[in-house]
Amino acid sequence: MNAKLLFIFCLSLITWGGFATLSAQEKPPAEAEPAPSPISSEQAEKPERPTHEFSRAWLEDRAQALAEQPYQVRRIDDESPLGQLSYDDYKRIQFERGATIWRREDRNFRVTPLHPGFLFKTPVNLNLVVGGVSRRILYTTDIFNYDNDLTAVKQTDVEGYSGFSVTHPINTDTKWDEFLVFQGGTYFRAVGQTNWYGLSARGLAINTAKPKGEEFPEFTDFWIERPREGAERLVVHALMQSRSATGAFTFSATPGEHTRVDVDSVIYPRTDIPHFGIAPLTSMFLLSPLDSSRFDDFRPAVHDSDGLLMVKSNGERIWRSLANPQRLQVSAFVDSNPRGFGLMQRKRSFQDFDDIEARYHLRPSAWVTPKGDWGEGHVELIEIPTREEIHDNIVAFWQPKRAMRQGQPYPFSYTLHFGSQAPLGAYPGKIVSTAAGKTLGTENQRSFVIDYAADELPSDVNVSASTSSGQITGHINKVVEETGRLRVVVNFAPGDEDLAELRVALTVNDRPWGETWLYRWTR
Repeated sequence: MNAKLLFIFCLSLITWGGFATLSAQEKPPAEAEPAPSPISSEQAEKPERPTHEFSRAWLEDRAQALAEQPYQVRRIDDESPLGQLSYDDYKRIQFERGATIWRREDRNFRVTPLHPGFLFKTPVNLNLVVGGVSRRILYTTDIFNYDNDLTAVKQTDVEGYSGFSVTHPINTDTKWDEFLVFQGGTYFRAVGQTNWYGLSARGLAINTAKPKGEEFPEFTDFWIERPREGAERLVVHALMQSRSATGAFTFSATPGEHTRVDVDSVIYPRTDIPHFGIAPLTSMFLLSPLDSSRFDDFRPAVHDSDGLLMVKSNGERIWRSLANPQRLQVSAFVDSNPRGFGLMQRKRSFQDFDDIEARYHLRPSAWVTPKGDWGEGHVELIEIPTREEIHDNIVAFWQPKRAMRQGQPYPFSYTLHFGSQAPLGAYPGKIVSTAAGKTLGTENQRSFVIDYAADELPSDVNVSASTSSGQITGHINKVVEETGRLRVVVNFAPGDEDLAELRVALTVNDRPWGETWLYRWTR
């Protein structure tokens, strides 16, 4: 298995709501009496712990200074007991529930440090910030429970954790559910109400899908601000490091129906970086009614996300249905100062997936709203072939037109929303499903079936369907009485072509209506 995909796969299994070591299903009830906490906030503030004054300005100065120094990062030895941990052994290490930070305090958030080892071989420094002062949360095995045959793992000396997760009564007032986790590289995941973990976000992507190989920056240090009593927002700062860049990040997380994460970042390149991604999102797409013939699977669909949604600067809404191609695909959607983009999961019925374990219909969508002027560039979509759902094979991010130059700071700020829908409000012509199959009565044609939803469907719709190669042989549109949706069917004859970019746009009274549908067909 490709090392990158193995990393993402194992990260997914460890943090998904249905399989998480610290999943909501495994947490004790809120009324349970907690055990004494080895790392309560009072202990984390002891003067013998590494301590310093902390501010956002201090973090930026630190990141900028490190960018002028040779890249150095601590690693757990691959041959050590921690480095040799298997996935199954890693899952057997259980956190001591009573050790959750702030559990005995009247605060709306509780933090759980995560064990190092397995794939997570960069020790991460966790710090609590109280009153502008940072104090280290020292690594201790006293907050974990180990099986007898993991004694060597327990005795291995290490200088940090692998990350942390955060719980909050996001679904009910009496149950603390995990809604946010930072672990591995610059990966983090969040969910809105009723969601299970699915796609993930990252701090920065470098050289994704490029021939020289992808570089994975890492968050090496976190500073978690202690929230005021009753506060609805948690603020987390992070230091990013890699061979090509350092970075200062601040995440302000507000859980809710759509969990909001405001991200303020500054990147300091150590070298010129032409290929990089801002606000990268990583997801999984295996099959859907668009193309399921290659898979012997009883489920009608298997994916964390089924489409890329983009709102361009001119207000046009573009829906690009995802694919699991035979070969690596990279698509670019050029714009200047986009209004937003994201990977969406629009299938919300159990019957859409018929999966009683993965619960794909509960996976969140993620929506990126830029702040300020992002300038010229493109949203890049990468689709990696896969035969199994264990691989995260979809990546989307904003690629600025200009390269980052060594020695210059590059600030980027944006808001991420995780939830069942993109927070765009209601609008007509939302694409809710796409399917494809052989056109009846033909030998080498395919029909694409696109359903649109609106409170009031127009009676007179003009369909504009085009293709980069092959031929559009016809199209129809009709309101389906049984569903109350507008259905557009486009017939496509590829001829001898192996690839075609398909586009469908609708107008009503000569004005654009609904989302523009895009799809890359490959043989």
